Amino acid sequence: MKFRCERDKLVEALSAAQRAVTNRGSSLPVLSGVRLELAGDRLRVTGSDLDLTISATIEVAAGDDGVGVLPAKLVTDIVRALGPGAVEVEVDDDEARIVAGRSQFAVRTIPAHEFPQLPEPADQSVELDAQAFADALRQVVSAASVDEARPILTGVLMAAEADGLRLVATDSYRLAVRDLPGTSVLEPDQSVLVPSHALKELTRLLGDASTITLRLGERDASFELDGIGDLSAVRLMTRLIEGEFPNYRGLIPKNQPNRLTVEREGLLEALRRVRLLAREATPVRLVMRPDSLELLAVTQDVGQAHEELDAKYEGTELTVAFNPEYLIAGIEVTPGDEITLETIDALKPALVHSLGDTEFLYLLMPVRVS
Repeated sequence: MKFRCERDKLVEALSAAQRAVTNRGSSLPVLSGVRLELAGDRLRVTGSDLDLTISATIEVAAGDDGVGVLPAKLVTDIVRALGPGAVEVEVDDDEARIVAGRSQFAVRTIPAHEFPQLPEPADQSVELDAQAFADALRQVVSAASVDEARPILTGVLMAAEADGLRLVATDSYRLAVRDLPGTSVLEPDQSVLVPSHALKELTRLLGDASTITLRLGERDASFELDGIGDLSAVRLMTRLIEGEFPNYRGLIPKNQPNRLTVEREGLLEALRRVRLLAREATPVRLVMRPDSLELLAVTQDVGQAHEELDAKYEGTELTVAFNPEYLIAGIEVTPGDEITLETIDALKPALVHSLGDTEFLYLLMPVRVS
């Protein structure tokens, strides 16, 4: 295999594929590599840990078609360190030679036949608005758990709703729900559970893409993008999580008598300041009164912080405590200039959403304090 292309273009393809390369010890050493396949003037670079696969395709000045597997991190670091301009790559059974200007590298290859045969995407596809889907992912993915001991909660539920698609994620302390009306991806009553780490990688790849092609198989989901930066095509494929997602609907309160309305950016800035004194898992208390909201954090042997904000509050005077990181994360992804926080009491879940917005909600469990 032999080809020539611009350094930046090759770096972009290698970097995208490398994001799927396993960082953990694997019984398959070949998974520490990226697979390069040249056909005509199209070079496809693929990385995989078997659960997640990312392929990036670029156009190159081709010499000889072929396939090779190269150590992912080493080759990416080499190409990135080269000077701007053209890079020539030649790969045979034992060695890859990389030449740019006066720089020359020779790297031992990994036997290409050892690279696993990856599944082909499903035939049926649907196109989504890439930026709307990216916004929805940013709102829900961070609420998924990172605890591998509970794999079901590490996924994002994609479920068919009467008027479109719903995305749901929870780590049992918080719940994020985002609706995409008019987006038909699944059959009625169908749902799939997509690993949240795969969707995080997808948001990094989306860039300024206008459309995304989704293909759902029985055990995997494939997301395809065209024309991202220097890449002519990108495909991310992930294995779906098997199992039953929790009944989240029963967690969302129907009626909440206490309602706080406050300016979003002002609340965010105040929370970030007060959080500086919320150390060692100390919660931030919200003291809600008519026409005002007080934020309070007290850490023993460190100090305390409090700040008062103008706010509108309807209900019984109430003090509720929250994990500040979780509260800030929810407010950051809630759209609009003003947000509402609805509660029943100091121990029941609180609902955060934007005024007049019915497409996104964030549910947060309070912290019990004395």
